[in-house]
Amino acid sequence: MTRPQTVRRKRANGVESRQRILDAAADIAGERGYEGTSIAAVSAKCGLPASSIYWHFKDKDDLIAAVIERSFDTWLTAVLLPGEETGSALDQVMAMAARVARSLVDQPDFLRLGLMLALERRPVEPRGRTVFLEVRAIASRKIAETVAELFPGLDDAAVRMLTTYAVAGADGLFVQREIGGDPMDLVAMFELHARSVHDLAIRMCEGRTEAPPS
Repeated sequence: MTRPQTVRRKRANGVESRQRILDAAADIAGERGYEGTSIAAVSAKCGLPASSIYWHFKDKDDLIAAVIERSFDTWLTAVLLPGEETGSALDQVMAMAARVARSLVDQPDFLRLGLMLALERRPVEPRGRTVFLEVRAIASRKIAETVAELFPGLDDAAVRMLTTYAVAGADGLFVQREIGGDPMDLVAMFELHARSVHDLAIRMCEGRTEAPPS
């Protein structure tokens, strides 16, 4: 085998190993939380030695942060607003909400692990928590941009209010599905939430509902 082929094979194996490690860490952290996740447990789950995990990741915290980042990258593509060919503003909001819900069903690690870390306080801040708060801020900005684009009549205070309401509602629906043992259709629930956000935006544009003062 020529050297370029060998290099490509090693690179492919490295990528595959990294994905196996991330998949295993996501499964374990989703079941046991941050404290219950260990390199030894991830090694046993993915079938790779601890040395391979440390080759890819500095420590457990680095590994958990990578799990959150990978899931977020997938989730972020779902936040993109569909084009006008989708239909009215309501149609666009509903389509985006359904896409976001499906992404959380397929790749829930970003929100599941992130919320766990965000609600916990430690003397030393885990990198995973910092990463989650950073990427969450990115998501909020994307949603705010979408609100401002669809409803140009809203001022900055109203856009912030709607963005906060939209994000908080999505969190609540996700948490309910995770802890409630309720096999509810997350897509349908997100669509319902999106409709309420849309209707509130219309009311605010018409001046029937005011945003609180900044």
